[in-house]
Amino acid sequence: MKTMRAVTITGHGGNEVVAVGERPVPSRARGEALVRVRAGGLNRVDLYMRDSGAGISHRIPQIMGLDGAGTVVDVDDDERRLSAGQAVVLHPGIGCGRCEFCLRGEHVLCTSMKFLGEHCDGTFADYVSLPARNVFPMPAGLDFIEAASLGVAPLTAWRMLFTKARVQPWETVLIFGIGGSVSLAALQLVKMIGGRAIVTSRDSAKLARAAELGADATINGATEDVAVRALELTGGRGVDVVIENVGETVWSAALKSLVRGGRIVTCGATSGDRPSADLRRVFIRQLQVFGSTHGTFAEFRDLLTTCEQGRFRPVIDSRHRLAGIHAALDRLEAGHQFGKIGIELDQD
Repeated sequence: MKTMRAVTITGHGGNEVVAVGERPVPSRARGEALVRVRAGGLNRVDLYMRDSGAGISHRIPQIMGLDGAGTVVDVDDDERRLSAGQAVVLHPGIGCGRCEFCLRGEHVLCTSMKFLGEHCDGTFADYVSLPARNVFPMPAGLDFIEAASLGVAPLTAWRMLFTKARVQPWETVLIFGIGGSVSLAALQLVKMIGGRAIVTSRDSAKLARAAELGADATINGATEDVAVRALELTGGRGVDVVIENVGETVWSAALKSLVRGGRIVTCGATSGDRPSADLRRVFIRQLQVFGSTHGTFAEFRDLLTTCEQGRFRPVIDSRHRLAGIHAALDRLEAGHQFGKIGIELDQD
């Protein structure tokens, strides 16, 4: 039996349950592509799976990782989009292909959706085998870590902005928690289309870096009232759109920052998932609230095309070897990152 290096969770807890060791090389089934993984990246869900994985069906031990990019090793003889040796990036959401949502192109809503690194073995391994429809040509001009980072955070931001909120170039967008990969991608994408971006953080250094990336205004949540400042920055009007993944601690400020008829899109709840609904504000001001998770194949193709055109390049915080996975997880858990924490899988 051929083996490979892999990062697995062997239980639930802290970094003591995260192990780098040998696992069998996966067998490729018909319709799948076997990919030699060259790079991956960390997401908050990697910490969640390590800590408890509660509510997500999975088996222990399980290989970690959602982000991935690499080269094709083997595909079906009649596969027309992919070929051996081709550089590719992975979409980690595996739908059934048969439910009503998959059939209408919204496989991200699949009734039996499985994500690499959550419901099944992930990308932090030398090899991964997954449906060929989840494998896309890698945009030219990006390295493997940059390409790997596209499959979760920028794709999530893309759907939030362009599918859910339908942001327009003349609008103002308030983005909470700058420094995280979703928020940074949202900033970059808003500026890409010519919109106005206001960002928040409790870290002044992150706010300064966001300004360098093009943020039109910054709000320090540790020293300023976000809603009051957002209204000041918009002449008392309020912002058109709020992008947030923090949840409970910012929800009230997020709603108060919106213009009448404004839109808020949420994709996470790192601070808690039970904020005051503030329904009176929602219906009197006719606010629109959207939930959003990940993105479809069509949205991913649009994002990859944008990268190919040189209009978007993800921000990379740091790069770690597979053996440095504990330090990488510590950095993410501490919230020190500004951009994607990359994992390199090239042989040491």
